Amino acid sequence: MSSHALSSPPLASRWWIYQRERFPIFNHGALIAAFSLSAVCFSALLRDSYHFPPLKTIVVAFLSSFLFFLQLRIADEFKDAAEDAQFRPYRPVPRGLVTLRELGVVAAVAAGLQLILALWLDPGLVLLLGVVWAYLALMTREFFVSAWLKRRPVHYLWTHMLILPLIDLYVSGCDWLPAGGLPSGLAWLLALSFLNGVVVEVGRKVRAPEDEEFGVETYSVLWGRPGAIAVWLAAMAAAGIVAGMAGRRVYFEVLVFGIAIAVFLAAALCALRFLRQPKQGAGKIIETMSGVWTVLVYTSCGILPMLFYSRGAL
Repeated sequence: MSSHALSSPPLASRWWIYQRERFPIFNHGALIAAFSLSAVCFSALLRDSYHFPPLKTIVVAFLSSFLFFLQLRIADEFKDAAEDAQFRPYRPVPRGLVTLRELGVVAAVAAGLQLILALWLDPGLVLLLGVVWAYLALMTREFFVSAWLKRRPVHYLWTHMLILPLIDLYVSGCDWLPAGGLPSGLAWLLALSFLNGVVVEVGRKVRAPEDEEFGVETYSVLWGRPGAIAVWLAAMAAAGIVAGMAGRRVYFEVLVFGIAIAVFLAAALCALRFLRQPKQGAGKIIETMSGVWTVLVYTSCGILPMLFYSRGAL
């Protein structure tokens, strides 16, 4: 037996380390729970159903969402393999903790589980599932124009964020498809998922000068810190407006706008502090606020209104 094999951590340990570094299941789980539960609740409210969807619907929506986001992470590992090997050798794949082959198997198993869940809830979901898979496959191949997209970060951003409305369409479909059809007004939630995706994507790639890495194109490198922060806040403001319009469809716009304004102001203060004192590690607050924003805004559009209505509070 080779010394490498002797020194390799056990399989379970390797995957635990991988999730901790690249896909923290508890942190991601909270955001995905807000995303999926809000989607099915918002869909139900649009259908004038004022009680939480069945547990079966909620479970399928959450698990399918979780697996979609896991597949997105794995797709990134494939897309960035060469770049990671050159500039980020400390990441799990280039340092040999896990292999692309193993990650491909995990993604395939996740797809199998998604198919089983779709068939269990409503076979009609399989068509929507296929649409998300197809777009994910195109993303993994960078739409066959990788070099062109790399030179155009704005196009790279929006083409990759379009996967989120497709996932939201599928997840909300866990409610509306068995109920008989697409409800009017769902487009506001789909637009919100796109804009929130931009907030999260830009927010996680804004760094202080000391945290920038050679060869890694963060948005703070591409656009400068003020430019990246301006885009981040603009996306957040647009998301807040769209969230309010979504809230209006379920007669909850006052609270939605109130939450959006409060979190936006907190984010703006954090951004101002980051710009004034861009010390090492300061960019972490931008990433954190992106997550806080996403969870609270999603929750205000779907979960909170359903909670109030189902308990007769309104």
